[in-house]
Amino acid sequence: MATAAPATANKAELIAIADSVAKEKLIDREIVIEAMEDAIARSARTRYGSEMEIRAKLDGETGDLRLWRVVEVVEEVDDIYKQVTVEQAQKLQAGAVVGDFIVDPLPPIEFGRIQAQASKQIIFQKVRDAERERQFEEFKDRGGELITGVVKRVEFGHVVVDLGRAEGVIRRDAQIPREVVRVGDRIRSLILKVVREVRGPQIFLSRAHPDFMKKLFAQEVPEIYDGVITIMAAARDPGSRAKIGVISRDSSIDPVGACVGMKGSRVQAVVQEMQGEKIDIIPWSEDIATFVVNALQPANVARVVIDEEEERIEVVVPDDQLSLAIGRRGQNVRLASQLTGKAIDILTEADASEKRQREFVERSSLFEQELDVDETLSQLLVAEGFTNLEEVAYVDVSEIAGIEGFDEDLAAELQSRAGEALARRDEANRETRRGLGVEDALAEMPHLNEAMLVVLGKAGVKTLDDLGDLATDELVEKRRVEPRRKIVPANEPKGGILQAFNLSMEQGNEIIMAARQAAGWFGDDDANKEDAVADSTQ
Repeated sequence: MATAAPATANKAELIAIADSVAKEKLIDREIVIEAMEDAIARSARTRYGSEMEIRAKLDGETGDLRLWRVVEVVEEVDDIYKQVTVEQAQKLQAGAVVGDFIVDPLPPIEFGRIQAQASKQIIFQKVRDAERERQFEEFKDRGGELITGVVKRVEFGHVVVDLGRAEGVIRRDAQIPREVVRVGDRIRSLILKVVREVRGPQIFLSRAHPDFMKKLFAQEVPEIYDGVITIMAAARDPGSRAKIGVISRDSSIDPVGACVGMKGSRVQAVVQEMQGEKIDIIPWSEDIATFVVNALQPANVARVVIDEEEERIEVVVPDDQLSLAIGRRGQNVRLASQLTGKAIDILTEADASEKRQREFVERSSLFEQELDVDETLSQLLVAEGFTNLEEVAYVDVSEIAGIEGFDEDLAAELQSRAGEALARRDEANRETRRGLGVEDALAEMPHLNEAMLVVLGKAGVKTLDDLGDLATDELVEKRRVEPRRKIVPANEPKGGILQAFNLSMEQGNEIIMAARQAAGWFGDDDANKEDAVADSTQ
C-alpha cells in the first residue's frame, strides 16, 4: 500500500496537468496528451539509450503510462538497438517472423530534475505550436471583418492590439495619421490579412483601408447591412477626406440620405470613429461619365471626354471651378480617380479649346504631308473624326466616300495613298531597327510591328533572348499616371517598354513566350507548363 499511493498521485497529477493546460490555452486535450507522451519518450531515451526507437502511451482517462521500444525482426542483426533475430523475437511475441515490427515493453522511469526540465520544455513547445495553429485556424478566414481589441503596446510606431485569443498589429502605414493611441485604449480595426509565419500567425490590421470605412457604414446603416443599399466604390485619404459611391436596390430609398441619417447622425458616427475624416457620399452610376461628374463634387463639370483605350478621362471645367475640382494638393481629383478607377485630367475650357486646336493642326498637317492632299481636304478628314493613317487605310471605303464633297474614286485613292505611306513608314522603321542591331527574328514574333521593334531596340532589347528575359509587365504594362491637370506626354518613360502601343497583358505574355520558344529555352512540354504558370499569374 505504501508504494501504490505515489503512483496513483502521479497518475492523477498527469491528468490534471493535461486538463488545465488544454483549458488555459483553449486547445484540444489530445494535443496536450500527445505532447506529454513525446516528452516522456524523449526522457526515456536518455535513460535507456538515444539509439532506441522508444514510444510512450498515456491513458487520458486513467493516467496509466506504458513505455516500449519498437524493434524489427531480421535474419542478421546490424543494429542491436533497433533489430532482433527471430529467436530473440520469439521470446517477446510468439509467431514473430522476419520483417515484423514488435514491441518490447520497458519498465517505467523516474524523472530527475534534468529530465523533468527537458520534458517541460518539450511540452511547452508542443503546446505553443498547437496554440499558434489554433490562432491561425481561427483568424485565417476572417479577412475583411471588423474587430475590437485593446492596445497592448506601441513599438516603433506599430500598434500591437490584444484581440483576446491572439495579437494583431496595425502597422504605421495602416494607421490614421495624427491619431493618438495609448496603451489600454479600446480600438476598432479591419482584419487586413492573416499570414502563417514560423513565430506564429501574424494578424495585420488596418484603420486606413477603404474597406474599414465600408464596414463602419454597414454597422451604422441598416439598409447597407440588409443589402438594400450597396457601397460600390470607396476611396480615402486617411485622416483627411474620403468618398464613397452608393446605390439603392429600392427606388423608394435615397441611398445618400440613408447613409447621412437624420441630422447627419449616421455619417457623423463614422466620421467620429475615423478621427474627423470628412466623407463625401456620392450616388453611384453605371454611366462612367455621370459617375465622374458626381465624384468631382462640389465642383461643376462642363464636359467629360472618355478615352477607353488609354483608360483616361478628360474633364473640362469652367475657369473659376479649376481649383475646386483639383482640390487642395490634388486631393479631390485624386480621390475621384481612385473612386472611378480611371486616370482623370482636369482642363479648363480654355485649355481644352487650345488642346483641340493643337490636335486639329497636327492631324491636318499629317494627312496633308503623308497623303499629298491640300489643306482643305486634310481638314475635312480630321473634322470627320479621322486621327491617323491606319484609320484612313483600313476603314470601309464607304465611310470616306460618305464625307460631303467626296466620292468613291477619291476615297479609294486616299486609301491607296495611306497604304503607301504606311509602307514607307514601315520601311523606314525597318532600316532604323536594323541600324540599332535588332535581329530579324524579332519581326516574326506575334503582335509586333516595325515601330515597336525600333522602340525595343532603343531600350536595348535586340535578340530573342533579350525579349524572352523580360517580364510581361516590363514589356507592356501601362504607366501609372497620377491624376493631375497637365496632360502627361504619351512617350514619358514610365511603365512597360511598349506601353504606348496599348498591348494587353495577354498579348505581352504571348510575345514573350513566343520569343522563349523561338530561342530554344524549352521543349513543348516545358512551354505548356510556362503557359500555365503565366496564365495563373494574370
